Amino acid sequence: MNAIQGLRVGLGMDSHRIASGGPLILGGIKLDADMHLVGHSDADVLLHAITDAVLSAAGLPDIGQIFPNTSDENKGRDSGEMLAQAMDLVRENGWSILNLDCVVQMERPKLSPYKGLLKQRIAELLRIDISQVSVKGKTGEGVGEIGRSELAAATCVVLLYK
Repeated sequence: MNAIQGLRVGLGMDSHRIASGGPLILGGIKLDADMHLVGHSDADVLLHAITDAVLSAAGLPDIGQIFPNTSDENKGRDSGEMLAQAMDLVRENGWSILNLDCVVQMERPKLSPYKGLLKQRIAELLRIDISQVSVKGKTGEGVGEIGRSELAAATCVVLLYK
């Protein structure tokens, strides 16, 4: 196997509606906010995007196939558990993370104060070094569903190696 054959890129994307009342769970941590994300599980848009990215790069089924939102077992489920299980499957298939880069789109709260905590928690869940994790926050500049605080979205790209 040459070096190129030993590398795989995966892309994950997710979005969830925003509703009033906290807590806001993002990246496996509870943020102090007067809103929450709506979904079948805990609706952690960031961890869902990361889960899909690692599964995609390893050529495995997506998050909806492995953890269907029609299953009572996944109702209210901690997305960190789902990510950890997905990463176990990725490792069982011989892959490891080189790095991942994530973007969260939300009008509020500002993510700058939480970036260190987000990176640390993601690194813990994936059992990688914090230096392999990048998290950025972007607003909608008051425009569209994100700008009106109706929607949160996340995108993650991951590079795996064998």
